[in-house]
Amino acid sequence: MIVSDLWKEVAGPTLRNFNENESLESVAGALKLRAKIENIIDDIWENGFDSIYFIGIGGTYASSMQVEVYMRGKSALPVFVENAAEFLTTGNKRFTTNSIVIISSVSGDTKEMVEVVDLVHKIGAKVFSFIDTPNTKLTKEDKQDYLICSPKNEQLKFFMVANYLMYKNGEFPLYEDYNKNMELYLAKCLVEVEKKVDAWAFEYAKEKVKFIKARPELPHYFVSSGIQWGATYSYAMCYWEEQMWIRTKSITCSEFFHGMQEIIVSDTPVTLFIVEDEQRPLAERVAKFLPRVTENYTIIDTKEFKLPGIKEEYRSSISHLVIRAVNNRIDSYMELFLRHPLSIRRYYRQFDY
Repeated sequence: MIVSDLWKEVAGPTLRNFNENESLESVAGALKLRAKIENIIDDIWENGFDSIYFIGIGGTYASSMQVEVYMRGKSALPVFVENAAEFLTTGNKRFTTNSIVIISSVSGDTKEMVEVVDLVHKIGAKVFSFIDTPNTKLTKEDKQDYLICSPKNEQLKFFMVANYLMYKNGEFPLYEDYNKNMELYLAKCLVEVEKKVDAWAFEYAKEKVKFIKARPELPHYFVSSGIQWGATYSYAMCYWEEQMWIRTKSITCSEFFHGMQEIIVSDTPVTLFIVEDEQRPLAERVAKFLPRVTENYTIIDTKEFKLPGIKEEYRSSISHLVIRAVNNRIDSYMELFLRHPLSIRRYYRQFDY
């Protein structure tokens, strides 16, 4: 099943849990942070640094993986990604007082992130924080050196940082044109993706929940590569497992043929996300393989989506946001058919552990 196959064939509910104006204002608001981000990076650049570490846990670790791979093939800057819990226990001998840490937190009080900030300050390095929630532990004066308090759009904010860092390093000459293009068209394009895919997402969710109820022991497999991989890892873990209580496995396209391919049979549920970055050929290889071994597969390819106004050469940098717009619609209807509010947790933050 390919996403476009059902666009014109399915009639479902209309845009459950969707507020167009709120979505437009949210993305536009994130893009308006550009001046603040640039001022902070200018100060960091002027004072000098030896390395940049994106450090996160759970979903923020996933976003950190995305921005690191985005920069890896484009920039010579020393950029690293660390899992906060591992950094606290293992450390990193390359990390110095001249390192810069970039973090994000929705709650502003995630245990590992609070401890990471304290450790970084103990070492003597500085922290640039994106915190969604004001008046929390991570917005206190002793917990941050550079702070932007603004809700949602974590991936977009991280990529804005990456783009300006590359511009400062002489690696993004089209920076100004790129940002003008995004500021004009990105918010509207993402809203239109959600509207376009809504009926398809209704049918996808309905069929998935039906299958899950019939085969609850069988995990759903999510596959992707490049800048989508971190988001896929997070989508399987933070959304389907944490929020929906569905067994999943996520794997990169580069590793798919080194183990996972052998357990795919005719009814194994697989969703493959294909984006438009340098690693697209890895995903296309998986896409060619899946129809040969299973009937229960879905391919969601960002190339199928029209993004009016977005220049062709800039599509790759936002293709993970297109997938996120699709998944927003899927999540809304998964919640409906599961009869399970996605805000409920069995264990997470329910007691000490």
